Amino acid sequence: MSYNNILIETEENIAILIINRPNQLNALNSETIAELSDAFESLNADKNVKAIIITGSGTKAFVAGADIKEFYEFNVLQGKELAANGHKSLFNLVQNLTTPVIGAVNGFALGGGLELAMSCHFRLASDNAKLGLPEVTLGVIPGYGGTQRLAQLVGKGRAMEMIMSAKMISADEALSFGLVNYVTPQEELLAECKKIALKIVKNSSTAIASAINAINAGYMDGINGFETEIEEFGKCFGTEDFKEGTTAFIEKRKANFK
Repeated sequence: MSYNNILIETEENIAILIINRPNQLNALNSETIAELSDAFESLNADKNVKAIIITGSGTKAFVAGADIKEFYEFNVLQGKELAANGHKSLFNLVQNLTTPVIGAVNGFALGGGLELAMSCHFRLASDNAKLGLPEVTLGVIPGYGGTQRLAQLVGKGRAMEMIMSAKMISADEALSFGLVNYVTPQEELLAECKKIALKIVKNSSTAIASAINAINAGYMDGINGFETEIEEFGKCFGTEDFKEGTTAFIEKRKANFK
C-alpha cells in the first residue's frame, strides 16, 4: 500500500515509521490513522522487522494532536464511534503489537499525539519535547486511551492534574514522572532509539512477544497477569528460540535466533 502521510525506512531489522505532515505539525486525521494502522499491521507481519521506531517529521512535533476540523460538528453517537474506532484500529493495536514499538518523541506530543506515544511500549524524548493532554480546553476529554494510559504511567494524581489543568510538561518532567525512559538532544534522538532497538533485535522475538503480552495483561480488567505470565512462560518451552537460546548457553556461545 502506498501512503500519503507516512514514510517507512528499514535497516538492520528495524523499521522507522515517520508521520509526515510537517505543515500540520503531524496532526492525526482519519487518513493518517488508517495509514498508521495498515503500516503497523504490515510491519508486525514482516519477519525481518524485529523492532519499530515511530517519530514525526521535522524538529517541531511528534504529533501535535488530532485534526479537530474533522469532528467538531459530531454528535454524541459519532463521538463515541470516533473514540471506539481509534482504540481498535490504532492505539490498542500498537499497545498489543508483538513487535516492540519505541516512541521517539521529537517535539510536541499533545492530545492524540501523546496518546499515540503512550501506546508505544516505551518512549524516548528530545530535550525540546512538550507533552500534554489539552482536550478539556475544547470541552472534551482524551478519547484514545489517554485517561487510562497516562494514569498507568505517571500515577492517578499526576494524570488528574495534567488532564484537568491541560498542563504541558517538559521532557525533563516527563522523565521524572516515568512517562519517558530517556531524554536526549534533538539531533541524537533517533540514534539513541536505534541503539536500544539494536539490543532488542538480538534477542528472541518469540520471547519478546510473550513478554509484551504478559506485561500488558497486568493492566487489563478481568485478566490475571500472573496467570498470563505462567501461560506465556510455558509456551516459550515449545519454541525454536528456546531450544537455540538454552543450547547456546550450555555450549557457551551467543544465541543465533532465526
